[in-house]
Amino acid sequence: MSIPSTRLAVGLDGAGRIHVLEQPVPRPAAGQVLLEMRASAISPGTELGGVKARREKPSEAPPRVFGYGNAGVIAALGEGVEPRLSVGQRVAAMGGGYAEHATWCCVPQNMVVPLPPEVDFESGAFTCLAATALHAVRRAEVTLGQHLAVFGLGPVGQLALQLGQVAGAHGLGIDRLDNRLAAARAAGALATVNPTTADLPAAGREFSRGYGFDAAILAFGGNGTAAVQQAYELLKLAPDTHRWGVIVAVGGVTAEVKLAAGFGNVDLRSSARPGAGYHDDAWEHGAHYPDVFVEWTTRRNLEECLRFMAQGRLRVPPLITHRGSIREAPALCNVLVDSPNEAIGVVLLPD
Repeated sequence: MSIPSTRLAVGLDGAGRIHVLEQPVPRPAAGQVLLEMRASAISPGTELGGVKARREKPSEAPPRVFGYGNAGVIAALGEGVEPRLSVGQRVAAMGGGYAEHATWCCVPQNMVVPLPPEVDFESGAFTCLAATALHAVRRAEVTLGQHLAVFGLGPVGQLALQLGQVAGAHGLGIDRLDNRLAAARAAGALATVNPTTADLPAAGREFSRGYGFDAAILAFGGNGTAAVQQAYELLKLAPDTHRWGVIVAVGGVTAEVKLAAGFGNVDLRSSARPGAGYHDDAWEHGAHYPDVFVEWTTRRNLEECLRFMAQGRLRVPPLITHRGSIREAPALCNVLVDSPNEAIGVVLLPD
């Protein structure tokens, strides 16, 4: 495989401007692979959530390359890479500072997983966000026949709703943007509600047949005080007037809650990252945790999400609203920042 001397990469500067940069192609260090990108998925919350604030109060910080989820073909191997990975192999990859929005990038081997033949590159680029959603669903501990509400139907919320249904829960998607509700239904959501135009408590009672919800996932950033209260009111109600259930925050939510008697017997949980191992440099580059003790590592979660995609139980294509060349990254990022009612899943492709 021919490897060029330069790559294109997407950077964000201190004034909130998006740049397309030309840089040298990196070389894989020990335990890394060099990836030729075929599709890269933009995470609107994690990557672009602070853009408006930067534009309001700009600094002179130079552009910094960003991105942490893509898919492509392995072009070269660093020293010590395991035999499960080989040159020419189709893979999905993740990792901040590694699986960047760039035509070529180096990624640690435990953050790289083979793409099943049934999964295209664009869907594979969302595997990192799917693994984050999967970890949140596990934190919610939903089981067969339970009721799950997902607040916020950006990419992670959409994938969490689908994975909750894969786990056997009855899933209700909640968002203020109708395009997100339509995408959720197209991807197989059992029901959706816009809380600004519908009676959410009444819709929740009808959907749960009066049993109430067992869990809720908050998949958005910003002030979530109102959403926490709405989620609380959807949960199961005991005869003593206390609520029971689990609320999991996977987005960067801040909320003010009154605990103890003011919050019943509800578990409020945080869900961080896509599983064990992420940001452990030794593990990322090839070290292993004992499977019997640490079953759901980041790599295992990535593999499971791809397996669900290959089986048709996790559907990414209905969530992709925009795609374009990496040279179009500034315009595509601006759609996510300025027009969230138009964009959900945005994919960058090679030049």
